[in-house]
Amino acid sequence: MPSIAIPTVPSASSDPTLAPNYPFAAVAGQVPFKLALILAAISPSIGGVLVSGPRGAAKSTLARSLADILPLRCDSQSHPFITLPLGTGEEMLTGTLDLQKVLSDSQVSFNPGLLAKADTGVLYVDEVNLLSDTLVDLLLDVAASGVNRVERDGISHSHSSRFLLLGTMNPDEGELRPQLQDRFGLAVELDNQYSLDERIDIVRLREQFDGDAKVFCDRYIDEQLHLQQSIERAQARLPQVICADEWRRAIAERCTAAHVDGLRADIVWCRAAMAHAAWCGRDSVIAADLSMVAELVLSHRRKPAPQNPPPAAPPSTPPPASNFQRPPERDSNSNAPTSGDWGRMKPQQQVTADALELACKPLLPSTPVRQHRADEVAAKGAGQSASASAGKRADGYSRRPNWFKTLVKNRGQWPPSSLSFWRQKTAQPALHLILLDTSASTLKNSLFGRAKAAVLAIAERAYISREQLLLLGFGNGKVETLLPQVRAPKALRQLLDSIPAAGGTPLRQVLQQARDTRAKLLRQSPELLTRTYLITDGRTTAPLEQLPEVGDCVLVDIESSSIKRGKGQAIAAALGAQYLPLPA
Repeated sequence: MPSIAIPTVPSASSDPTLAPNYPFAAVAGQVPFKLALILAAISPSIGGVLVSGPRGAAKSTLARSLADILPLRCDSQSHPFITLPLGTGEEMLTGTLDLQKVLSDSQVSFNPGLLAKADTGVLYVDEVNLLSDTLVDLLLDVAASGVNRVERDGISHSHSSRFLLLGTMNPDEGELRPQLQDRFGLAVELDNQYSLDERIDIVRLREQFDGDAKVFCDRYIDEQLHLQQSIERAQARLPQVICADEWRRAIAERCTAAHVDGLRADIVWCRAAMAHAAWCGRDSVIAADLSMVAELVLSHRRKPAPQNPPPAAPPSTPPPASNFQRPPERDSNSNAPTSGDWGRMKPQQQVTADALELACKPLLPSTPVRQHRADEVAAKGAGQSASASAGKRADGYSRRPNWFKTLVKNRGQWPPSSLSFWRQKTAQPALHLILLDTSASTLKNSLFGRAKAAVLAIAERAYISREQLLLLGFGNGKVETLLPQVRAPKALRQLLDSIPAAGGTPLRQVLQQARDTRAKLLRQSPELLTRTYLITDGRTTAPLEQLPEVGDCVLVDIESSSIKRGKGQAIAAALGAQYLPLPA
């Protein structure tokens, strides 16, 4: 392997040619957001800040203003503040071969990416929930290890990349992956509900800044400098701050009560409390420190208390497939079934497993992708330009040239007489979107058992294929997310046993939400393959005209009567969906 020249990454010092940021001290309100940013600046080991809120809540304004109050580095340079553009590619993020250096000096050189430039500074990701899965995985790995390892273009290189990860998002644009959400140490949920006086003051300040930014910023120089010096003093005090065991126990008890996953919340809470104590000029943590940071730590990790699974039925002779353990409860004043739960019905897997085989077939891309070896492909005609050849797909090969192998193959000749291409992707991400009818009508004739078996069959196939699952329940006049977008879990039965059922069937609402969800996911990952499963007994009063389209769809009709009413089939026809009636 030839030696690698690594150019120095320039420091992101203040550039007088750039427009100044809106001063941190001039932002009105947003006290929790400001506190979270300050604590993360004092103790970067907290793990960054996630800010969620609607448009117009000053998320980006306050995030960008953080750079101006960070203390200077030991070399008297400001810490870099790097923005990750939404359309960033993997090479731009991690770095790659400096092709120009190779061509001009015949020297293999590594061109640093954004992760190298963000070292010791802030990496700001706007609309973090819209990042592709590939970039999210890279950020997770580097944020956890503090090291960026690059293996590409014939280069094996690693460098330090310790940064404060700062992400903002609008929840209306889609949810954040749970793995990345938990990685953020602190989280803030904002709203844009201001009083009339606050709105007037905010607009007045913004007009003054837009009129003459330099004059406006000069008015806040003293406050900005005071914040910067206070953060610096807190950083110096932090190593001496002590968190007594009584407070560690209190943290553990609160995290247990909040049903958080793992121990990251405990660790972050302790670090944030110590940072807050240092910010307040104390050498030991007190109860007020725990209280001030509690919601910042728990807001994105807190989970509802798990419901106790229903008691197991006493051993008895198994009932026939058409009978279940308990009939649906009925209100004394009504013939309609009342609310129930899945735990009363056993899944009829013997009835549904074979029938769902067709519905659970693997998702296939519209254009088949073939596996191949990344061998060299001769360009058509001597002297043909690399860019022209790269635009034409060679059978079985990617459109993306491997420039390092191309240069080695052609011994540095430019333009090359032949090209080498990267290996084509052999798989695409896939999502199974399940729309589960949890209305009261599914209790009649114990249809929950059939629906449960359908969900389990779909989930099992998705788990084996390492594909994602998203489960929406629609009943009682509303739509709920029962399982967020995750890789299909191995065990799903306990969740299904705890799902309640009641009320009417909001069919149109769940289809609309499914359409919106697919659109958001496809904007984020255009290569994503999706299939929607509508599991219902078809008992709905919703009109079937102009139902929202949900793409590739399978309607699983769980109605158990031997002669079906045909409503499920009519819904499938209106959606252009495959109709799958389960045997009675």
